[in-house]
Amino acid sequence: MVLTTFTVLADMARNVAGDRLEVASITKVGSEIHHYEPTPSDLRRAQGAVMVLENGFNLERWAQRFTDTIQGARRVVVTEGMDPLPIRSDGLESTGSTGPGVPNPHAWMSPSRAQHYVDTIRDAFIDLDPAGAATYRRNAEAYKQKLAQLDQDLRRSLARVPPNQRMLVTCEGAFSYLARDYGLQEGYLWPVNGEGEATPRRQARLTDEVRRRKVPAVFCESTVSDKSMRQLAAASGARFGGTFYVDSLSDPTGPAPSLLKLQRHNVDLIVKGLTND
Repeated sequence: MVLTTFTVLADMARNVAGDRLEVASITKVGSEIHHYEPTPSDLRRAQGAVMVLENGFNLERWAQRFTDTIQGARRVVVTEGMDPLPIRSDGLESTGSTGPGVPNPHAWMSPSRAQHYVDTIRDAFIDLDPAGAATYRRNAEAYKQKLAQLDQDLRRSLARVPPNQRMLVTCEGAFSYLARDYGLQEGYLWPVNGEGEATPRRQARLTDEVRRRKVPAVFCESTVSDKSMRQLAAASGARFGGTFYVDSLSDPTGPAPSLLKLQRHNVDLIVKGLTND
């Protein structure tokens, strides 16, 4: 069995593994993954796993401790070799932000960077199971083609957002990679969900910016409370535009049971919210 640290990564791994490997996520649908605490049942279920895939970039700092408890499991960081975008602590990040800092871990939110994940997973599976190399290569290439098509579709959809309304305001700073790809500006209440809540200064500053820019809609993510963002919407005159999926997929009957559907759901909300559609 191959374990992943969260459900989005499990979906990507299953697309590459096909029927050759069993893939399971340590965290369940809806879990907050940044400061997850593995349970005794997680540890029992993990025994016998041959590989653990994790995101890296400080997303799941608990993962190495977890992996160390599994005898013989290989640990693979799927962002290995990728240059991250930095997290900006001010909550107002432009698409051109660069420079040193703590890495933003949400690189899977860029369809082009997600292809790097696929390549890393493919190579890890081939190393684990050389007899399945042809299968892993074929599956990875097919999935990368779907990600490339997704990139084109998202680009066309987001092109509908007028230049003066291209500010994406969310609870977590999880959209830096997507914003960079598609020419959006980003504002958020906290850099990562593990922070827990917005500081009064950051909330006031973002509220003022939303009011000044006349941002029509603001959003929050499924794994945290949207109370602070709804307060910001009421204070700024924006409306609450809906719930994004980022750190977790939805259940199979929800709007985001796979990474591809997660991205389309989120972008549909962005376009509807920022175009007043």
